[in-house]
Amino acid sequence: MEQRIKLIWDFRGPDALKIAEHHVIHLDEYKAVHDLEANETGVEQKSELYAIAYFMVSKAQMLAVRDALKPHRGEFCD
Repeated sequence: MEQRIKLIWDFRGPDALKIAEHHVIHLDEYKAVHDLEANETGVEQKSELYAIAYFMVSKAQMLAVRDALKPHRGEFCD
């Protein structure tokens, strides 16, 4: 199985979770337009004032998605 990478957008402040949830809407739109439906998107609330939106992509897809969507950071996944 090809290694997956979790592209991450960080949001901080009292509205962090709402902003992250809204950002995932745009990530899902990108998935649909670029036929990436097998890829997972989501939101994680890390604390009351910190949330992330993420997009899981394969290593082969990472460069194209990273360059198009400009995530704040990324992590290798198991």
